[in-house]
Amino acid sequence: MDYKYINQLLERYWKCETTLEEEGILRTFFSQDAKDIPADLQRYQSLFQLESHKEGLDESFDEKMLSMIEGDSKRVKARTISLSERFMPVFKAAAVVAIILTLGNAMQVPFRHQEAGTATEMEKTSQGASVAYSDSLILDSTQQSSIDPATAPAPALIK
Repeated sequence: MDYKYINQLLERYWKCETTLEEEGILRTFFSQDAKDIPADLQRYQSLFQLESHKEGLDESFDEKMLSMIEGDSKRVKARTISLSERFMPVFKAAAVVAIILTLGNAMQVPFRHQEAGTATEMEKTSQGASVAYSDSLILDSTQQSSIDPATAPAPALIK
């Protein structure tokens, strides 16, 4: 017997060019007894037999699923969230920031006392001479030098 048509259908099947009727012909051909199928085509028999044994859902499937769903159904009510619950993450973040800032300021207090102690020592060494006194020293040093202080500074233009 010539199986040229079956070979052509298989070639078109692998290229995904067959119609549903042609695939039905292939399923019918490969559902025969293995003795009637040529040896070179027997390797495809298991593929088309698997496709022919597709099991569909029976009529009671929907009823079983609905009964399972309805049996376990507990009404879930929408939970109302208050404004304080909604902003709770923001409050927590603000509390963390406040704690960090408080600890940061608390850590700076010992350093401020140390800086204040060094500042009082610096103030003791710099006390005594004022800015006016230092300016007068500059004038005295110019008088002692050979520079003629007779030239008075120019009057200010803007008063």
